[in-house]
Amino acid sequence: MTIRPKIKLDQGEHNQQEVIFVQFVFNREIINRLKKTLPAKWSQSKACWYIPKSDFDLHEFYETCIDLAYIDYAALKNKKEPYAPGTKTRNYSHRRTVQLPSEYTDKLIQKRYSESTIRTYSAYFKDFIYYFKNRVLEEITTEEINDYIGQLIQNEQISPSEQNQRINAIKFYFDKILGRDKLVFTIDRPRKDNKLPSVLSKNEVRQIIKQCGNLKHKCILSLIYSAGLRRSELINLKIKDICTERGLIKITDAKGKKDRYTLLSGAFVDQLREYYKKYRPHYWLFEGNSPRSQYSATSIGNILREAAKKARIYKRVTPHMLRHSFATHLLEQGTDLRYIQELLGHGSSKTTEIYTHVSNRNIGKIKNPLDDMFDNST
Repeated sequence: MTIRPKIKLDQGEHNQQEVIFVQFVFNREIINRLKKTLPAKWSQSKACWYIPKSDFDLHEFYETCIDLAYIDYAALKNKKEPYAPGTKTRNYSHRRTVQLPSEYTDKLIQKRYSESTIRTYSAYFKDFIYYFKNRVLEEITTEEINDYIGQLIQNEQISPSEQNQRINAIKFYFDKILGRDKLVFTIDRPRKDNKLPSVLSKNEVRQIIKQCGNLKHKCILSLIYSAGLRRSELINLKIKDICTERGLIKITDAKGKKDRYTLLSGAFVDQLREYYKKYRPHYWLFEGNSPRSQYSATSIGNILREAAKKARIYKRVTPHMLRHSFATHLLEQGTDLRYIQELLGHGSSKTTEIYTHVSNRNIGKIKNPLDDMFDNST
């Protein structure tokens, strides 16, 4: 049984610019995804992939790559020292020899867990067995499990998401195999990050689109915003996916291997038709320099950054912010959260609920006490 890959994100400098290093053991599928959907470049001197920090969006990276690998971004939150090639990585060679209890894998299969989850739990539970290799599993206490997780956090700097996955892998054995659920329920869970997505105002979006002199560039940014698309979804759009009669766009094989429909703006249709007549794409809606080649993910970031600069928007702007802005603006105009969830392709409503914290639909109605002071001043 293969082990799911891991991508470690780190930050540093390369060619006199700040970058995010993307480190992983050679994996063709991850490489293809990076080249196809993200503005990633290969560094010969560093022997790893990297993304210019100005083009990097953690939300977008996570959504793009989480189905392929674990994302360890702890180094982005607690930077201690610059990246150095050849830095020692965790050694997982023991996973080839450690034997899982036979009932562990059998129970995962019986419970209809996905293949990726089975691989994840198996790998992490092997680490747990190896750590307590001289112990009988049934005799390990909750306090010892907490200590084990604690040393992973301190010494290995595992991310909160990995911490949860490792706890779940251990919990599955004690809960489902040994039936000791009360014992394992007391394991400490990481506090969730409460980072809010950055959004643009409607006027800022309008100004950005207006500054695109190139019709193709204008269509790309308009479509990402008006349909709430991920950058990878925009790149993968085919001509046949545009349903002008229904006012919909079909998104196929998106994150989680799911299909969905999202909105096609009526105000955008004429512009899209003009684009089609001028550029005559063959297969992909937006093609690269040669026919039937996909558009570059890097180019999308460059287009947006240049347009934002011309619009005199000096904060950092990424393509994924257009998707966040689409959802926030829908919420502010009264669209039901369930519909927004469907349009964005979120599997859980909890993911969509984050936009309630950045929307000014309700908070914008609160009168600031300072305004009241000056309104009543003479």
